[in-house]
Amino acid sequence: MRISANFDSGSIEVVSAEDPANIRLRLRADNACDFRQWFHFRVLGVAGKALTMVFENASDAVFADGWHDYRAVASYDRRHWFRVPDTAYEDGRLVIRHTPERDTIYYAYFEPYSHERHLDLVGTAELSPWAQVTDLGASVEGRDLDLIMVGRPLAGRKPVWITARQHPGETMSEWFVEGLLERLLDAADPVARRVRELACLYIVPNMNPDGAVHGNLRSNAAGVNLNRAWRAPDPDTSPEVFHVRRAMMRSGVSLYLDIHGDETLNYVFFSTAEEVPGFSDAIARQQVAFCDAFRAASPDFQTEQGYVPGRFGEELLTLASKWVTWHFKCLSLTLEMPFKDNANLPDGRTGWSAARSKRLGAAILQPILGFLESGDAG
Repeated sequence: MRISANFDSGSIEVVSAEDPANIRLRLRADNACDFRQWFHFRVLGVAGKALTMVFENASDAVFADGWHDYRAVASYDRRHWFRVPDTAYEDGRLVIRHTPERDTIYYAYFEPYSHERHLDLVGTAELSPWAQVTDLGASVEGRDLDLIMVGRPLAGRKPVWITARQHPGETMSEWFVEGLLERLLDAADPVARRVRELACLYIVPNMNPDGAVHGNLRSNAAGVNLNRAWRAPDPDTSPEVFHVRRAMMRSGVSLYLDIHGDETLNYVFFSTAEEVPGFSDAIARQQVAFCDAFRAASPDFQTEQGYVPGRFGEELLTLASKWVTWHFKCLSLTLEMPFKDNANLPDGRTGWSAARSKRLGAAILQPILGFLESGDAG
């Protein structure tokens, strides 16, 4: 038996792996700071063996409350993932008990989204007659920061910005973008066609490519939480935000969606901007209409559960969607999806999954179209 994590987004520390019934592991911290929760590793030579894997420092995770009712994901082929039912948080330790059917198996915190798949996504968009791929600049470690522009910035077309994966371990956000792009670039979809007529969409599928490759949960290669860098991004330590913000300044923003995942709440919801200085009645009306349209487009979305007011305190304007609301005076929302499951529509086998994230991404086109056709878009 052997455990490895020397691959894209791999992350684990092995304390002891001699006894399959007593595998001792530790969550590895992000490469340049002390955030820890993401894991992704491969176990070899274990067909038919009853594994007990104990994450000894699970209580040190940045969102330790998220372990309650959590189930790890596993895959034999890295394409089809399932939940491991016997996952438990016991006495500050995460314990996964599982007997693999095959010799090699992967375990992860959520379904990974590899850098190779990201490049395939960008390449597919490049071949579309409605899309253009632009290089915004380089990350801390020199990786490309890709922008997919759908539509052309013609007079009368509204600039709509969508960013994902500021927190690299929130891989459901790039799955969401994949689903969004598949529908948006579908020649036969009338909603997509109409959106392309009314808007130019600026889509950044992965704002944190370094953190994604490193297997980080929340930070980039310099140890910066990008979603706390928007008020004054440093071109050296948070160039990803610096480049995206500069491009926004050039294009303007009429609507902004920042896509995330939440470790603790078992719901799909928006983090809204009522607390932002300058939040107007007009934006409030747009927000209500957008939420109503999204709820009609996807029963996975709801508005009853979400973050409590005052959650972000003095950090408020360092967050992407809050800063955009404040600076551009436009509708700007953070979408959160669960790591565990949607309590309103639970799925016992997969929980919340890449497939459901993609379906939600496709569904977001309906409220975007409603916003663009409302006449209120700035």
